[in-house]
Amino acid sequence: MSQVQDAVFGIIAKEANIDVSKITLDSTLKDLEIASLDAVQIIFEIEDHFKITMPDRDPNFDTESVRGLVEAVEKLVAEKPAGDAPATQG
Repeated sequence: MSQVQDAVFGIIAKEANIDVSKITLDSTLKDLEIASLDAVQIIFEIEDHFKITMPDRDPNFDTESVRGLVEAVEKLVAEKPAGDAPATQG
């Protein structure tokens, strides 16, 4: 399991208040009985965690399924400019 997948699963489990063992890559948010309001919160948490912006209603991104979320995050993280890392105070 990748770090991204691990983090996304953790965020979904925390926000939806479900056991992480119930989440698989093949799950959809609907399968997991996640309300649309919770789904929005999950997206916010993922964006905040990875410092990315998920595209809204972009046909190239599937944000309805767990696999789609993980793949979207991996793609966005890979595309981030290297200088985008937070500056360390020294």
